[in-house]
Amino acid sequence: MDRLRWLGNVSQDLRYGARQLRLNPGFTAVAVLSLALGVGANTAIFQLVDAVRLRTLPVANSQELAMIDLPRGSMRSGWFSTRSARLTYAQWEEIRTRQQAFTGTLAWSATRFNLAAGGEARYAEGLYVSGDFFRVLGVPPILGRSFTADDDRPACGSPGAIVSYAFWQRELGGDPGAIGQTVRLEGKSFPIIGITPMSFFGVEVGNRYDVALPMCADRMFPGNDGRSRAEIRTAWWLSAMGRLKPGWTAGRATAHLQALSPGIMEASLPPTYRPDDAKRYLANKLAATEGATGVSQLRRDYESPLWLLLATTGLVLLIACANLANLLLARASIREREMALRQAIGASRARLIVQLLSESLLLALAGAALGALLAQFLSRGLVAFLSTPGSPLFVGLGLDVRVLGFTAAIAVGTCLLFGLLPAVRGTSVSPASVMRAGGRGLTAGRERFSLRRALVTAQVALSLVLLVGALLFVRSLQKLLAVDPGFRAEGIVEVNLDLRRPQYQKERLLPLYRTLLERLAAQPGVVSAAQVGFTPVSGAGWNNMVRPDTASGIRKESNFNSIGPGYFRTMGTALIAGRDFDDRDTAGAPKVAIVNEVFAKTVFGGGNPVGHTFRVEGQAGKPDPIYQVVGVVRNTKYYELREDFLPIGFLPSGQDDNPGADATFVLRTAAPLGDVFRGSKAAMAAVHPEIVIQFRVLTTQLQESMLRERLMATLAGSFGFLAGVLATLGLYGVIAYMVARRRNEIGVRIALGADRGSVIRLVLREAALMLIFGLVIGTGLALWAGRAAAALLFGMKPYDPLTFAGAIVLLAAVALMASYGPARRASRLEPMQALREE
Repeated sequence: MDRLRWLGNVSQDLRYGARQLRLNPGFTAVAVLSLALGVGANTAIFQLVDAVRLRTLPVANSQELAMIDLPRGSMRSGWFSTRSARLTYAQWEEIRTRQQAFTGTLAWSATRFNLAAGGEARYAEGLYVSGDFFRVLGVPPILGRSFTADDDRPACGSPGAIVSYAFWQRELGGDPGAIGQTVRLEGKSFPIIGITPMSFFGVEVGNRYDVALPMCADRMFPGNDGRSRAEIRTAWWLSAMGRLKPGWTAGRATAHLQALSPGIMEASLPPTYRPDDAKRYLANKLAATEGATGVSQLRRDYESPLWLLLATTGLVLLIACANLANLLLARASIREREMALRQAIGASRARLIVQLLSESLLLALAGAALGALLAQFLSRGLVAFLSTPGSPLFVGLGLDVRVLGFTAAIAVGTCLLFGLLPAVRGTSVSPASVMRAGGRGLTAGRERFSLRRALVTAQVALSLVLLVGALLFVRSLQKLLAVDPGFRAEGIVEVNLDLRRPQYQKERLLPLYRTLLERLAAQPGVVSAAQVGFTPVSGAGWNNMVRPDTASGIRKESNFNSIGPGYFRTMGTALIAGRDFDDRDTAGAPKVAIVNEVFAKTVFGGGNPVGHTFRVEGQAGKPDPIYQVVGVVRNTKYYELREDFLPIGFLPSGQDDNPGADATFVLRTAAPLGDVFRGSKAAMAAVHPEIVIQFRVLTTQLQESMLRERLMATLAGSFGFLAGVLATLGLYGVIAYMVARRRNEIGVRIALGADRGSVIRLVLREAALMLIFGLVIGTGLALWAGRAAAALLFGMKPYDPLTFAGAIVLLAAVALMASYGPARRASRLEPMQALREE
């Protein structure tokens, strides 16, 4: 009977709370919207943290998986061709043969397969996988079969392909008869032998695969020298995992792998390494780490920003809760007579607290429900923000137990945060004191109003922390945007050509490149054009050790690029000394180079290096190539805008001893991009219809290189603005409440001769005190919290005085402006009206 009575009381309280909220639609709307914004932002960021960091791979017994890798700082030197470049094929073969820690091992390499027969490229995300890849992961196909060890033999001929569920639906229309059909990749046909489940996206969080081929299929696409990556011991292109044996841990597997490492390194040592590099390579030690959550470049780039954003949204929610607590404290003051009467006729204080909390619970549930809906749009918007055509992201954002539990915990937590204290305060007044107050109105004591002041002070302090963070990230992005990269990106179009399908002979490639360049440069609107190995700030790079061609020369590391004549003119990079490359710089001519200012200073010690020579360290057993410097250009960025200027040596593409069947050109154009794209495709089709072409706008590439900075500036700015608005509303509400509470006092002051200015100063003094205390506390908190953001800033210190001063002035100005409204209304109060109420 007690349980039934309790349930009846709860039901009655919820109905009464809903009626109270319905009778106050303005308060309800503000409260629910404030909570929805806070809960939605928190849930969205947590959903991304869950998907990127916490969620395990959708495979059988993922806790048994372990990554096999070389720790950071290990000696890796050679050709890195994919984001999976952790191991060489020779290392993988030795690991698979020698290991005893795993019931099975697997390896993979991410790639992209072109689906188009010619013309503009159309890519599918691909994987090269070992034969046991799907078996070890425990991913059975929904149609067809998986690969086996027999599918991954060195001479596998024409192997089959396994496609993902998404690719099956998108490209094959979900045809149940897709098994046996062929998919054309890079101009070669592969029969489809299996389709994986919808839940399986691969083992790289943030990326999903479309088509998987056995690793042996890499031999069907040899490199410039006719060899596949599996045959090149300096080709780093694989990642590996294993499924631990029962009773084994990652730590025990690491000890086992480290014991095997000397033999593995000895057996996989590249013969082209010089003695010092070989010595460091042989010292490498393999390690095993937990692999349940897979691997992820997205995780490496955004894990810290996501945790920082989650903390930021938590502060926003705290500010919203403080705001609601203030509103509920005001409502509790208004309802004191009601609470006193209920206690006078026998209601217990606990019963009244539960009744008031039911109203808060309804607000929290409504805010959490709306916030969860808002979170779905926000989280998907964030993924779309970070995804680019060249690097599409896939993040599973489905609601799982953790996300739902997080949202439910927020709902309960916010209810207690903003509802419990007002409920306790509202029922703590003695019924007799309220009755004696009669019709005088508000009877909240000094202590109760001090609590509201404390809440507003806390809001101001937390808002200043968020506002400082917002300004830091916005100013950091501004500084990054203002960086001079050393070239003019506006009007530059990058044209990438794949010439593998026409199968030109290698000796025809260099003359063909000149023909293609002439056709591209002849288009209407093209101002200039040039060939380049890779464009700057693309993330691609090539480095080597160099030294001056003198007996006392010291080895230095330098970056390189291959360019054709007219490249600097096309890019808008100034030539400081010497000459540009021209038709004299051919394969049979003496090797020459153009260097930037940092190269001249680092390698030659400054001065004009034109005419001097330097050596580039080559392979063991071969002489070092010697280059003569014929020009010096100004510094340009290489990998990214955030870096310092690096030493760069530019080599003429006409002297390339081993040209590849792909080429990149840059065009400076004054014509509309659509005209350039159409003209370029037509020009290449006229040379050969199977030439594959792809375009990239350099300004877009620069913008995409700053995605993390743009994300932090956008979200931190938005949350800082929201926090400032909430804090300002809280201050406005408290000042308005104070004016109403002291209405009689102000009327008496005016009746005794106080002018409007003195009344305004009286009211603003209250606001200023809360503001000052909040700003002082907030400054200390911001200085402490800024250390977490230091690594994400560019050209800024987390304690930047200008940023702090700007945030303080901005928040103080807005808060005082909000307080001026109630102060101005108080100064216009009619004394007789206030005294009549007294």
